[in-house]
Parts: sequence; structure tokens; C-alpha cells
Amino acid sequence: MRLEEFPRYSLTFGPSPVHPLRRLSQHLGGAEVWAKREDVSSALAYGGNKIRKLEYLVPDILASGADTLVSIGGYQSNHTRQVAAVAAHLGLKCRLVQEKWVPWDDPVNDKVGNILLSRMMGADSRLDPHGFDIGIRDSWTQALQEVHDAGGRPYPIPAGASEHPLGGLGFANWAFEVAEQERALGVHFDTIVVCTVTGSTHAGMIAGFAALADLTGQRRRVIGIDASATLAKTTDQVARIARHTADLIELGREIRDDEIEVLPGWAGDLYGVPVASTMNAIALGAQLEAMITDPVYEGKSLAGLIDLVQGGDIAADSTVLYAHLGGQPAINAYHSLWDPS
Repeated sequence: MRLEEFPRYSLTFGPSPVHPLRRLSQHLGGAEVWAKREDVSSALAYGGNKIRKLEYLVPDILASGADTLVSIGGYQSNHTRQVAAVAAHLGLKCRLVQEKWVPWDDPVNDKVGNILLSRMMGADSRLDPHGFDIGIRDSWTQALQEVHDAGGRPYPIPAGASEHPLGGLGFANWAFEVAEQERALGVHFDTIVVCTVTGSTHAGMIAGFAALADLTGQRRRVIGIDASATLAKTTDQVARIARHTADLIELGREIRDDEIEVLPGWAGDLYGVPVASTMNAIALGAQLEAMITDPVYEGKSLAGLIDLVQGGDIAADSTVLYAHLGGQPAINAYHSLWDPS
């Protein structure tokens, strides 16, 4: 099927806004940098990039007759918060597995931020001691079985919705949305920068922009900044999901290796733990643009963008679109990073 033929259930206000980051661009002294804001794109519990993916899952959820959405993430998962939001919006139950993906020992890490919001929305959110992994988890399959055994009708949504067969469609569509906004604004973004962990956000973009390039002849560099600290696994997953999504939308050719770019250098040693470049990027975004980024995802992708522009890997004559995927609710669990005492 062509992309426009897939059913989509609207969960956003419309196209997410695009705006120039003038003070940040001036500070970096190179490329012109803009942002596209998934963090303000929806009315559902502070939005975020997973809302866009879930728009393509909801028709399948409703058709399945499920009464409970079952998903998984870390204690401070943005994804599980957005699944809880969609469940509340649809009038469904929600069962969440919250694993200890991040070795962050703040005493409120499992009580505030995303997990608090999920519980406010009625999700059955249970802690699990297992550590980080982007693959399919036994704890999640067990939760699905528990819902089934209790007489419920579970609908499985894997971490980040990435391993779901439709997980890449939301950001394939994002690429076409960008093209429409470019025409309206009279600008062309030759470089896209996005955070990459479970992979389907970046993978969907790759497939969508490949389809656009084949239509228009305009090719772009789509740079994924790894925030997983498991580079090989994430890169393999991005490639697999991008190629699957390209097949779904009938691209008509194989995604090339040179269209898949996942860059290391800003994740640190462990997923979810900020490093010096993360904190510097968060400070620059906040102090120059009042653009709030988090220590897990966007602080790391913004750090990558900053270094790539300042180091000249992204040319000075480029026009860059930074994909802001959200994630700010998790900041409450990292409050000690800004403790003035």
C-alpha cells in the first residue's frame, strides 16, 4: 500500500510546528538550524514522538477488539506515558512494564515524571528490576499473558512501538509533512538530525525521505544520533525497520546502506545517563532558545548536532532540521543535576 492508503487515527493538533533557532545558530557560527517540535504536537499528556507512531496503530487496535494496551519501557519511559495517554483517550485499560533501564539512583526516579503521569491516567504501571535492552522482553510477553489469563484482550505494543509492523509509518509520514512545510516556508532542509534508540523514528524518516527523493530528486542527509550506548544493535534495528517500512509504503527499491547513518559519540557509556556534552547542550538550548531538552534523549541528540555543526561535519551552508522528540517530563527524575546546593 502507498503511505496515504494506511488508516490513521489523528492524535495530534496537525503538523508539528517548525521554527528557526536563530540564537543557537548564531552561537554555533555555522549552519542555519531549525527545530520541528514533536513535544508540542498533541493534547495527550505532553505529546512526544510516540504519539505520531500510535496514530497508525490505533486503527489496528480498534479493529482487534482489544480492551488493554500492554507496553514496556524504563521507569521514566516517554513511550509508556504516551501509550497510557492513548489508552485513556480511547477508553481502554493499560498495563505497563517499567524496567530499571537506567542506573540512576535518585530516590524519586520511580515516582515522578513520566511514571507519575502514566499512573494519573489510570495505567497499571508495575516496576521490574531488569536492565536496558531494545529487543523483545520476557517481562513484556509475561504481562501480555497475565492480561489474557485475567480475561482481558491485550494489544501488544513493544518498546517505542519500534518492533510493531506499523511502527515506522508515523515518521515516514513526517518526512512528507516536512516537505509540505518547506514549500510553505520557502526553505529546504538538506540535513535532518534525530535521536536514535529503539529505532523506528529514525527508520521511518529514512524510508519517507527516500520516497521523497525518488519523487523529487532532492536527497537529504538523515543523521541519527545514538543515545542507546548499544550502537551495533541500534544500527541493525534502524536498518531493518527502515527496509521493512520502505517495503510497506512500496518504495520500489532497497534502502541503501549510505542512507542509514547512526553516529556514536554522545551517548556516554550507559543509556539514560547524561555526560558533559549532554549537560552543555541542555544548557545551550535552554539559555539561548528557551528550548528544554532532557538528559536521556534530546540532550544527547542536540549535543551531536552542536558538535557536527561546530566541527564542520555539517557544512556552514547547510540548513538543518533538528527533530525535537519530547521527553521533558523525565527531567523531574534528574532534578539533582540542577541542585544549586
